[in-house]
Amino acid sequence: MSVDLDIALAPERLDEGAAEERAAFGLFTIRTAHGSLTEGFDSFIGGYRPGPLVSGFHVAEWFAWNWWRLCWEPRSASADWSSAHRMASIGEGYVWPDITIYSDGVRTALLSRASARQDIKPFRYTGAPPVVLPSRAFEAAVDAFIPQILARLRDAKLGETNLDRVWRDILAERLDPEVAKRRRLEALLGRDPDSVEDHAIDGLVADARQLGEAAVAEVAAYTAQAAAGTVVTAADLVSLAKGQGYDASPRDAIRLVSGFPLPRGEDVPAWQVGSAAARAVREQEGLGTEPLADSRLAAMAGTEQDVLSGTKRGALNLSFALDKNAGASRIVLRSKWETGRRFELARLIGDRLITAGDALHPATRAYTYRQKAQRTFAAELLSPFEAVDAMMEGDYSWERQQEVAEHFRVSEMTINSLLKNHGRLERDGSDQDVEMAAA
Repeated sequence: MSVDLDIALAPERLDEGAAEERAAFGLFTIRTAHGSLTEGFDSFIGGYRPGPLVSGFHVAEWFAWNWWRLCWEPRSASADWSSAHRMASIGEGYVWPDITIYSDGVRTALLSRASARQDIKPFRYTGAPPVVLPSRAFEAAVDAFIPQILARLRDAKLGETNLDRVWRDILAERLDPEVAKRRRLEALLGRDPDSVEDHAIDGLVADARQLGEAAVAEVAAYTAQAAAGTVVTAADLVSLAKGQGYDASPRDAIRLVSGFPLPRGEDVPAWQVGSAAARAVREQEGLGTEPLADSRLAAMAGTEQDVLSGTKRGALNLSFALDKNAGASRIVLRSKWETGRRFELARLIGDRLITAGDALHPATRAYTYRQKAQRTFAAELLSPFEAVDAMMEGDYSWERQQEVAEHFRVSEMTINSLLKNHGRLERDGSDQDVEMAAA
C-alpha cells in the first residue's frame, strides 16, 4: 500500500534576514500517515513541535538543486553524495533535520535520525522509523511544496529569484524526453546536471541503443558505486566478454511458465520480487529445498558448468551476460571463489526472469531496485529460507551460520542476510538497506 508524503510550511513571522528568507519563514514539516519525520523538542517553547522554524526558501532551493539526484541516484560512494541527499547539509544558519533521502529508481527511502546530542538547541530532533514509498509519491510531494514557497515569494511582492530560475529549468527538462534521459544518467553517475563531459553522456546514450536503456542505467549506477574514474562503455563490455567470457544461449536459459506470475509495481519492494521469483523457480523445477548442483545451476543460465569451475574473470567489478542474439551470449563472472561465482550466476538467472528485453544483464554492487531484486533472488534460489531456518534450529550463532553456508555452498554473508531479511536477526546501525524494515 502506498504511503502518502506531505512536505509543508506553516507561515511564521521573521523580522530579520534576506527578503526571500523572511517571506518563506515558518514551521517546516515532513509527514506521512504514520507520523512526522521532523518532530523534535523546541527549547524556546520548552515543548515538542512537529517541525522546526526555518526558512522554506532554503529547503526549496535544496530540493530544486538536487532534484535529479534525489529522484534517481541510489546510495553510493560518490564524493559529494551526502550533500545532495542529507538535509542536514543545507546550512544557512538553521538546525535542519538529519533526514537522508535516496531512490533505487522505483522506490524512495527517507531516513530520519535523532539529533546526536540531547542538549542541542534550539531544536532537538527525535527521529522517526524509516519510510520507503513509491518514488512518484516523493516527487509529487516536492512538486507540491516548491510552488507553495514560490507563492509566498509572490505574495511578498518579490521578483524572480534563483529558486524561480532553477525550478523553471527543472520543469522544462522533465518535459523533454532526451534532456530528461541525460539528466537521469548524470544522476546515476553521482553527478550534478551539466557536470559530466558531453562526450561521456553521448556515449551512454548511444550505448543504450545497443545494450538497452535500463541496462545502461545500471552501468551508470555501478560507475558511481565503484567510484570508477571513467564510465564503462559498450566497447569495454564487448571486449571483456570476448576475452574473459563463457558461451551461453539465452534461448536455453530457464523461463517461468504463465502459472508463476511475479509481483509487480512500485508498491512492491525489490526483495519481494526476487524472493517470489526464486520460489517460483524451485517450485516449477521441482527442486524442493535441497542444495543446487553446479550442473543444474549452469543449465538454468543456458551455459556449461565450466563457467563456475573456470578461472576466467572480468577485470571490472561487475558480472554480466551480454547477448548477441537469442542463441548466443557471453557470461562474465567477477569472483574467483566458488561461492561467489555461484551467487553471481544465480543473479544473472534472476535478472533474465525479472527484467527481460535488454541485450545486457549486469550484476553490480549498486543499490538500484533491479540489483536488490537480483541479490534476493540469488540468496533464496541457492539457499531457500525455509530450509535454512530449519537447519539453524534456533541457533543463529556465527558458527552455525557457517555450517549452513557450507551445506548450501553459499557465503556466510548470504545466510546472514537471509536471517536479517526474515527477522531472525536484527539489523545493526551500519545496515543501510532499510527496505526490509520499512516494508
